[in-house]
Amino acid sequence: MWKGRFTQDTSTLVEKFGESISYDWRLFPHDIAGSIAHARAQFKAGLLNQEEFDSIEKGLREIEADIIAGNFEFRTSLEDIHMNIESELTRRIGAAGGKLHTARSRNDQVATDTRLYCRTQIDAISSAVLTLQKVLVEQAGRYAETVMPGYTHLQRGQPVTVGHHLLAYVEMLQRDKARLSDCRSRLNISPLGSGALAGSTINLDREAIAAELGFDGVTHNSMDAIAARDHIAELLFTISMCGVHLSRLSEDLILWCTSEFGFVQLSDAHTTGSSLMPQKKNPDVCEITRGKTGRLVGNLMNLLVAMKGLPITYNRDLQEDKPPLFDSVDTILLVLAVNAEMIAAMEMCEEKCLAAASDPMLLATDLADALVKSGVPFRSAHELVGRAVAESIQRNVPLDQLDLGKIDPAYTDEMKSVFSLEVALKARTNIGAPSFENVKREVERWRSCL
Repeated sequence: MWKGRFTQDTSTLVEKFGESISYDWRLFPHDIAGSIAHARAQFKAGLLNQEEFDSIEKGLREIEADIIAGNFEFRTSLEDIHMNIESELTRRIGAAGGKLHTARSRNDQVATDTRLYCRTQIDAISSAVLTLQKVLVEQAGRYAETVMPGYTHLQRGQPVTVGHHLLAYVEMLQRDKARLSDCRSRLNISPLGSGALAGSTINLDREAIAAELGFDGVTHNSMDAIAARDHIAELLFTISMCGVHLSRLSEDLILWCTSEFGFVQLSDAHTTGSSLMPQKKNPDVCEITRGKTGRLVGNLMNLLVAMKGLPITYNRDLQEDKPPLFDSVDTILLVLAVNAEMIAAMEMCEEKCLAAASDPMLLATDLADALVKSGVPFRSAHELVGRAVAESIQRNVPLDQLDLGKIDPAYTDEMKSVFSLEVALKARTNIGAPSFENVKREVERWRSCL
């Protein structure tokens, strides 16, 4: 493709070192769509006649069909997906194929292909996130009144419900989905027509090409259009953040699966055993999810480090943007799918959740609130309850069985009523709090929203 300037063939080792066809073949549907739109603009500009355009379009569609069928031979000597397709097109249709590259460069071609790829994958990831959200919402509805401890510092804090806990992850995933949508809107601008870095003296209708490809508009600086990879970095960050959320959910489930917690049973289909210990039932899906999150974050770092020292515009380093992109997309799609399937099949152990939440210490804050309602300043109330907790621990007497009036006269007999999970949760009616009715309303709101 550059034989006019060079007198020696490319070293076989350099070919192997520099090729990207081993992974960028995945861009073929986008490369073909971009080429057809580009050829149509050439035809409208009078650079191709009707016969040439028809031949190009037909040839590209046939190549696409062959690739899908597995009947296309990719050649390392042609480096990338762009030249593999163009070379084969020219072989099949002759001179018309050699006209296709007029007024474009592989630089704007790959920039276009990756944007189209990202757009398609964002839609797929968003759909997978939605599926997981729906599963979580259904499980939240199922366990809307299942009381369990809420934790801070992995220490029991206050009573919540399983439904409220699961809906927290629905909120996180909704933000992930919003970030995906934002990323999609920013990247959905066509760079095609930017050439190698400075456009072309042969001016095609960039806006018509963009419209055909479903872009919202065109880039306005040819150098930035060629150099930009922040849309890929943004997508990798968004995928990483989604992975982090799923990793945190996995950690909750891993803890809940232990004998020490015993809050949940994962199905046999989503757990594994031990080759040595017959009794084991391991939450491997959760652990692998947690592990793959590190891989997602690593892919983001990979791209950022590759980008950080590059002068504008195109540098061959940018070839390294696609392996982390492809890997992260594949990984998050699989992680989302397997987690949705696992969570749909899991069963909460409601009795153990309730038993853990029945510790009266979880209602220590409610006792402080009762003191506040009687006129005690909160800091004083906090101290009084702290003294009661200390005595409970020292005497090994449950907090709700102490004679609180002996600790301080500010305690009244009526305050004993706070030691009821039903009362405690019923009182949590503020927006975002875990009363049974609130959780049920949130489940219905999410069902409607999703």
